[in-house]
Amino acid sequence: MSFRRYAAIGAAAVLAVSSLTGCSSSDSAGGQEGASVELKIGASPTPHAKILRYIAEELAPKEGISLDVIEFQDYIKPNAALDSGDIDANYYQTVPYLEEQSKKQGFEFDHGEGIHLEPVGIYSENVDDVSQVKDGAKIGIINDPTNQSRALRLLADAGLLKLPAGEDLNVSQVESSAEYNPKHLSFQQVEGPQLIRSLADVSVAVINGNYAQAGGKSPKDAIALESTENNPSLNILVWKKDTEKLEAIKKLDGLLHSPEVKSFIEKTWADKSVLPAF
Repeated sequence: MSFRRYAAIGAAAVLAVSSLTGCSSSDSAGGQEGASVELKIGASPTPHAKILRYIAEELAPKEGISLDVIEFQDYIKPNAALDSGDIDANYYQTVPYLEEQSKKQGFEFDHGEGIHLEPVGIYSENVDDVSQVKDGAKIGIINDPTNQSRALRLLADAGLLKLPAGEDLNVSQVESSAEYNPKHLSFQQVEGPQLIRSLADVSVAVINGNYAQAGGKSPKDAIALESTENNPSLNILVWKKDTEKLEAIKKLDGLLHSPEVKSFIEKTWADKSVLPAF
């Protein structure tokens, strides 16, 4: 089965989970008098889809936009669905991840400015402090390259690893190295949503903020947390460069950077598990 066909099937499987507003839709990028432009937006369930549904209910109708919010449970299908035309834009990823996937898959996408940050954290059900992580301990870590590099940097900041120079880091570079992995840690690489479920089986797991939230965790539960200062891992809205709905997508990106959305994020995630970036 081709990559594109696989993506289309994955998008169709989650199409039922959506939020609709507006009375009608138009294929025109700018909409028409008394009509609205429908945008199908792929998003991770938390916090992305929640933010989009707030916009769909409270802000989008005033801008002549009707949002169909389609939830995805992984990091692969949303870009594949955007590339195949099953959705008009997606909201779930960071610029480094987008650049890595575009280079690998040949995507021709564009994106807006950073909207929010979900701090990556080190979580555990077996230790209370990173200093308690023993030599040879098992570490849960995400398996996608960009987020894995981010997780390794947090482990290094916490004193559990040393890292080689370079931007693109992965487990294979450090796991078997006595220099970079002096505690001889072993790594269990899994899909992002599985990390919460792996906590009982590992000493610690490095978990992205949206997956931590979905599993009932917040930054206060982390034993180490990523710094927000000068952080490249801000979440963005992404769309195809040749889209016919660019005007409506730009309006949506503006709403995602509005004072109303900033206030919504700050009130909804008062524990700072989601931080507005504007």
